[in-house]
Parts: sequence; structure tokens; C-alpha cells
Amino acid sequence: MDMLTWQTDLLNQLDTSGPEAQAAADFIRKRRIKVGFRKASPSVGGYWYVDGNIYLNDTLFSLDTPVTNPRALCLVLHEAYHLKQGILTALSVYGELEAWQIDFRLYSRLTNRSPSGALAELLALPLSWDRAMLRRARMLMQAFGGKGYRADLLPLYPAHNEITWWLTRRTPAQVSPE
Repeated sequence: MDMLTWQTDLLNQLDTSGPEAQAAADFIRKRRIKVGFRKASPSVGGYWYVDGNIYLNDTLFSLDTPVTNPRALCLVLHEAYHLKQGILTALSVYGELEAWQIDFRLYSRLTNRSPSGALAELLALPLSWDRAMLRRARMLMQAFGGKGYRADLLPLYPAHNEITWWLTRRTPAQVSPE
């Protein structure tokens, strides 16, 4: 199977996997995002890159990976969500929490398995601007993903909101739009 056929089939599979997955597939098509394979750290299943494309870890996935593979589908959803969030949100614990929750809720539905341990606790967290909760989310991500998953390097808020917090001690929810 060639790359274009694999991606087309994968997006068609996302279309049938729920509303969030269908929205991700539509976003990928509209933006002409390519899904491909590249080397990555063992603690990373997939990632978005500055070229605006999505890459799955080539030690875990290939053209031989069935497009019905729940992990591949969920990683593409996760990374498409980051591209939709924009770079500042995607590179924050807040953005990661949002993407992880969408990713693993779909994974649970596709596999009919309930998460346990750190992942179950992470999925139960509210998506909010509470810094203590975001620190807890970061710790849970690393507990689940391993120390190679470097969420500890990310700011809690998107960078512009993080700077505002450090200057004013106001959360994004407290900063009124201009």
C-alpha cells in the first residue's frame, strides 16, 4: 500500500470513529496535512512538526499498520488537535491535557477498555486553568508516559498566558478579552 492510500483509508476510518475523530479528519483534509512516519523517542508515539504535518513513530507504526489500529487513530487525532490548538497552546501542559483527554477517551471507546491508574486519574481531571491541577496533570502524564515524556519542560499555560500569569498572577480565565 502506498502512503496516500494509507492516509486516505486512515482518515476514512477516523470519520467513522466519533465526532471528535471526524472533525480531526476534516481538519486534516482541509489543511492538506500529511500523515507520515519518522523516527521518534521511544516515549513518543507520534508528533506534529513545524512543517504542519503529523508523524507516527516509525519504530511503532508503518504502512503495514492497519488503519483500524486504535492507537494510530488516536495519535493522529491527538496531533491534529495540537495543530488546531496552535503552537502556543500545543506546547503547554494545558494543551497536552486537552489532547490527552480527547485521545484516550476515544481510545477507551474504540477498545472498550476502561483506563486505570495514572491515565484514569488524568482523564478525570477537569480541563481548567488551575495551576495545581495542571501540575498534577503533568505528573500523571509522566507517570503514564515515563520520564522520557518531557512534559516537565512545558509551561503550564500557553506561553503568552504564562507570561501574563507571572507578571500579574491572573489566570487566563481572569484576564478579560480586550
